[in-house]
Amino acid sequence: MTNLLRNWFDRYLSDEEAVIFAVLLVGCLIIILTMGSILAPLITGIVLAFVMQGVIKLMLSYRVPRLGAVLLTFVMFLGGFVTFLVLVIPRLWRQMKRLFEELPDMLDRSQALLVQLQATYPELISEQQLSGWSELLSIEASGLGQWVVSFSLSQLPVVVAVPIYMMLVPILVFFLLKDKDKIITWCVHFLPQERPLMRRITAEMTAQMANYIRGKFVEFLIVGIVTYVFFAVFGLEYAMLLAFLVGLSVIVPYLGVAVVTIPVVMIAYLQFGWSETLFYVLGGYAVIQTLDGLILVPLLFSDAVNLHPIAIIIAVLVFGSWWGLWGVFFAIPLATLIKAVITAWPIPLTISEPSISEPSIAEPSVPQPAGET
Repeated sequence: MTNLLRNWFDRYLSDEEAVIFAVLLVGCLIIILTMGSILAPLITGIVLAFVMQGVIKLMLSYRVPRLGAVLLTFVMFLGGFVTFLVLVIPRLWRQMKRLFEELPDMLDRSQALLVQLQATYPELISEQQLSGWSELLSIEASGLGQWVVSFSLSQLPVVVAVPIYMMLVPILVFFLLKDKDKIITWCVHFLPQERPLMRRITAEMTAQMANYIRGKFVEFLIVGIVTYVFFAVFGLEYAMLLAFLVGLSVIVPYLGVAVVTIPVVMIAYLQFGWSETLFYVLGGYAVIQTLDGLILVPLLFSDAVNLHPIAIIIAVLVFGSWWGLWGVFFAIPLATLIKAVITAWPIPLTISEPSISEPSIAEPSVPQPAGET
C-alpha cells in the first residue's frame, strides 16, 4: 500500500508547480465553502465585471482611452442597475405577492377542472383517481401554506442584505474594472515565476469563463424580454414573473426548462382553460425555447467547450447542492476547469526498457563503376 501511494505521488505530484496549483485549488474551495455568503458581493462584482469586459474591449478597439471606456461602461451598468431595482424588482415583488395570495383559489379551480375532466372523459379518469388527485392537491396546499410562512420568515436576512448589495456591488464593480491590471499583477506576485501549467489553464479558463458569463447574461436578457412581450400580448397573468423565471431557466442547462415549464402550463391552463388561446400560448412558448436552443445558444456559445450532457447534469447537481444558485450558474465553468486541469496536469513519461532484438544484417552495397548510372 505504501509503494502504491508513493508511486501515485511520484506520478501526479512530482512537479513543484503542480503541487502549488493543487494547494491553491484546495484553498479556494475551502474559502468558498466556509465564506461563500460573506464573499457574495465580491463574487457578484467579479461576475458583472466579466460581463462588461467585452464592452470595454470594444471601446478600446475604437481608440477610446481606457479610463473613458471604463467610465462609460460603468455609467451604462449603473443605469441598468438602477432601472432594474426601480422598475423591474417592484413589479416582480407585486406579482409574486399576488400569486401567493391567489394560490388557494388556484388550487380550488384546479380541483374544479379535474371534476370537469372526469365528467367529460369518465372512461379515462375514474372517480378513484379523481379523489386521489383532489387529496393530493389538498395536501400540497397545506404544505405550500407552511412553506410560504417559513419562506417569508427566512427571507428577513435577505431583506437586510439588499441595501448592502446595492451599495457594495457598484463600488466593487467600478474598482474591478478600473484596477483590473493592478489586481491581477498583485495576485500573480505570490505565484512562482515559471508557471507554464498555470498560464495554460488560466488563459484557457479566462477566455471560456468570460465567454460563458457574457453569453448567459445576454441569453437571459433576450429570452426574458422576448418571453415577456409574448406573454403580455396574450394577456397572460404574472407575465413579468413568468418571463423572469424563463430567463433564469437558461442558467440551468436541461433542468431549468423542465422546471419552469410547469408553472407556465398551469397558470396558462387555469386562465384560458382548454381553448385555442392556451394552445397559442404554449405553442409560442415552445417556439421560443426551440429558437433559444437551436439558434441563440450556438451563436452565443460558439467557443464553448465540448462537455457531455451527463457531465453537465452531474456538475449542476453537485455544485448546485454545494453553493445553491451560484453553484448552478458556475457549474459549466467549474466542470470545464476540472476538465482542463485533468488534461493539462503534468504526468512524467514512463521510460520503457528497449526491447532486445537481433540486429539486422544489411546487405553490402555494390559500388558501381564510374560513369554508370
